Amino acid sequence: MPAAGRGERLGANQPKALSPLAGTPLLVHALRAAVRSQTIDVIVVAAPADRIDEVWAMLAGEGASVTVVTGGESRRASVGAALAAMPPEVDVVLVHDAARCLTPPPVFAAVAAAVTAGADAVVPAVPLADTIKRVAGEVVVDTPDRSALRAVQTPQGFRRAVLEQAHAAVADDLTDDAGMVERLGVPVRIVPGHQDAFKITHPLDLLVAEVLLGRRTEAAT
Repeated sequence: MPAAGRGERLGANQPKALSPLAGTPLLVHALRAAVRSQTIDVIVVAAPADRIDEVWAMLAGEGASVTVVTGGESRRASVGAALAAMPPEVDVVLVHDAARCLTPPPVFAAVAAAVTAGADAVVPAVPLADTIKRVAGEVVVDTPDRSALRAVQTPQGFRRAVLEQAHAAVADDLTDDAGMVERLGVPVRIVPGHQDAFKITHPLDLLVAEVLLGRRTEAAT
């Protein structure tokens, strides 16, 4: 879980992953979802260098084997640091953004199952609701057929060797792990994502997440 981003667009005065949602950090919500999927054995969190002890403390007792490492200046660097800290026996790796903290546990399970069944790379994806325009400056060039387009979410799943190869071989202009694997010529499969797995980026996203979390709590009582 890369969790070292500053979250400037969220307007928080702290790293985004440590910002609260209903009083609990986004990172903790994300970790709990991963644990509830019952498919995760080890979790490595890439945290801000100056918040390592705080992250260790907030994740203690969450029912998972957690390691916290120092994240990098970019998402890619943070994923690389976490990947290097994974135990050598781990063959299937899921990369999940803490900002997608409401991703339902079944999405984790579906991604992990697809990799375990033989796929080298798997991403959850959902159809687009909006019409997409390709532009050049302020001029529309064309309108792609959205039936062939998908919005990709996390967790993204990989054979460990494939992900390590992608991080070692692909230029630094890419930060999306599945995109790096694509550049190797490795097919990336999709599994159904979920509307709740949106990325919290702006203050409005946080308000939407609070409403969804409240509805989940009401449904569980």
